[in-house]
Amino acid sequence: MLPVMERFHSLQGEGAHCGRSAFFIRLAYCKVGCPWCDTKKSWSAELHPKENIIQLSLDAVKAQADGAGFVVLTGGEPLHHNLTPLCKAIRKYTTIDGINPMPIHLETSGVDQITGSPDWITLSPKRHAPPRLEALKLCQELKVIVHEEEDLMFAEDMADKTQKSLLKETLLFLQPGWNNKKGHQLAIQYVRHNPKWRLSMQTHKLLGVQ
Repeated sequence: MLPVMERFHSLQGEGAHCGRSAFFIRLAYCKVGCPWCDTKKSWSAELHPKENIIQLSLDAVKAQADGAGFVVLTGGEPLHHNLTPLCKAIRKYTTIDGINPMPIHLETSGVDQITGSPDWITLSPKRHAPPRLEALKLCQELKVIVHEEEDLMFAEDMADKTQKSLLKETLLFLQPGWNNKKGHQLAIQYVRHNPKWRLSMQTHKLLGVQ
């Protein structure tokens, strides 16, 4: 049983998989406390019902049949919970003919141990609550929110700690804080002059979709 704020089938609006059809499971509970968070209703686990992981997996199956290409575990901070049982259930129920279960994407700040063996990790580290080194080494995607100049220095520090090899190199994204003009200017200018970085926008908000 896990506290669930919402689940829905939509498009991934940010980062490397922007524009792709996905099924989102937003778990409740977060102690990170970002002041700019747009889902503060997810901070308290007590405000949201606990739901059975089997039912969540069956909902993923329905979304899969309707075109969702992967499952996104988000929050809140999903790693405040042990995700292994949920991920096992999703893989069990979304496997077709014994192969190719739905990929599981995790969106996290990286403050807790990674569980569930996700197929894709989007790490969005926070200056006031830095991530574990494990998360930096395992993530496929680093996404830093930009509000001020210090966020750019923090982004470079985080990027230096990610995995870099011939087999795996983390994708680097700067994402302006929503409705933050300074953050937009800083992120755009920095990406223009630093080609290892890409710009991420919250396109779902721009398009008015969930």
